[in-house]
Amino acid sequence: MGSLEGVRVMITSGPTRGYIDAVRYISNKSTGKLGTVIATELLKSGASVTFVYGMGSSIPDVALLDKGCAGRLILIEVETIDDLLTTVQEKLKGNLFDAIIHAMAVLDYVPETQSSDKTPSDKDKLVVTFVKTPKIIKLMRNLWPHAFFISFKLEVGLSQDALIERAYASLLENSADLVVANNQDEIAGEKHRAYLINLHKKIEFRCETKQDIAENLANRISKQHDKY
Repeated sequence: MGSLEGVRVMITSGPTRGYIDAVRYISNKSTGKLGTVIATELLKSGASVTFVYGMGSSIPDVALLDKGCAGRLILIEVETIDDLLTTVQEKLKGNLFDAIIHAMAVLDYVPETQSSDKTPSDKDKLVVTFVKTPKIIKLMRNLWPHAFFISFKLEVGLSQDALIERAYASLLENSADLVVANNQDEIAGEKHRAYLINLHKKIEFRCETKQDIAENLANRISKQHDKY
């Protein structure tokens, strides 16, 4: 794998939250571990990484890396979809990225309203209406049209062929350059089966662990960067 020195990468990682009231929220199972492994691999290869992560998720431990890595890592914590929107549209506006790895588990639906108080617990039923969230991935693609864009597609219980079909459809829909397709039931600890699918619907790499995914993405970004 070639050096990624001078390559600027944004990685989104971990969960997002949608609040119901002052203390209750919905979220997802994302831990941010995969994004952390990817970021660590890119830093070791010389890249500069802007790491946007969900509250409570894993982040790179620069203490385990060379001293120079800390100076090439920017950490930005977000909690809600609104936080993510503000970060993308305002905090990072004007930043130049050679590659974007959008691994964050962005909620597709959030509660329509949020109470500023704690909802009383004396009710037998609590009805919450959910509304669809904006497609952050499309916004990011529009803001950085020239970046090498890597998206993720997580499904549950699909066959390999069905997973690849659905992942490729999402790649086209979101104008990504590469999509990482994975099944929830094939992820456990460091085991993480995934398929890296390109614009031609070709499986460029089949991965079995988080480290496999990280190394292959670093290699793919390096090859892309060498073209320019």
